[in-house]
Amino acid sequence: MVLSSLLIIAGFISLIYGANWLVDGATSLAKKNNVSDLVIGLTIVAFGTSAPELVVNSVASFNGLSDIVFGNIIGSNNFNLFIILGIAGLIYPITVQSSTAWKEIPISLLVTLLLFVLANDFYRSQTPEISRVDGAILLVGFICFIYYVFSQLKQDKTEVVTYKEKSNYKIWGLVLVGISGLVIGGKLVVDHSIDVATELGVSQKIIGLTIIAAGTSLPEFVTSIVAAFKKNSDIAIGNVIGSNIFNVLLILSVSAFVGPIKYNPNFNQDLFILMGGTVFLIIAMFTGKRKKLDRWEALILLSFYLVYTTYLVAKEI
Repeated sequence: MVLSSLLIIAGFISLIYGANWLVDGATSLAKKNNVSDLVIGLTIVAFGTSAPELVVNSVASFNGLSDIVFGNIIGSNNFNLFIILGIAGLIYPITVQSSTAWKEIPISLLVTLLLFVLANDFYRSQTPEISRVDGAILLVGFICFIYYVFSQLKQDKTEVVTYKEKSNYKIWGLVLVGISGLVIGGKLVVDHSIDVATELGVSQKIIGLTIIAAGTSLPEFVTSIVAAFKKNSDIAIGNVIGSNIFNVLLILSVSAFVGPIKYNPNFNQDLFILMGGTVFLIIAMFTGKRKKLDRWEALILLSFYLVYTTYLVAKEI
């Protein structure tokens, strides 16, 4: 138990430094190449911080741990939306670009709806699952999303900002070392948190939705919090929305290719929570200060998730 605790602390340290390096490198890359922070947040940062989910889910799918796979994906997305945006919004109200309010956030809602339809197999009478065919559909959706993001490059107008230019070697060194720190840190925290949770006799579903989801979302958490302190709203929200889309379209499709994943309909409740939270975020863009997640709206997101998680754990016990 003592060794596990020390390794979890080491994981947190790796996550914090990794996130800081990744944000610095990604932001420098955006400024140097006249690419908006939002595009970088939706791609490089989102992929880097989703790496722990990819590793955990691939292993879980290979071992036939379906509840871990879905619990990790759905739980991570809920954690990203409610906890990370909630805390980041409390630190510094998140100003959102028009394209995010009108396109990226609604896209994340459509992706969740797609997952709901595919997982429940409404069009088949067989046992609900994400098959390899479903994985192919999700992968096509991911390719379309990446095409959309890079098509925005021609439309984005990046403001001219004075900054200390870094060499390409230093920029990519920061990005790669940052991603490595996030992956290693996330794995340390998750692995040893699972050991502790398993000893307490908690079900795979709850472990996936809470311990593993929170653990694999720590990179997103630290990255967005660091971005919030630096008042970089585009990285903060781009990372969360991008990661949620990546988790479903890319990570779940890869998991399905490893092996078909049986779906437990009990996860529908958590999918409804995710959809409801995304709808709330869309509404928040047009209430209070327009295209901004105000502190009181962030507090609602955070408070709701804490109450819901408490309910889940209490029901399990």
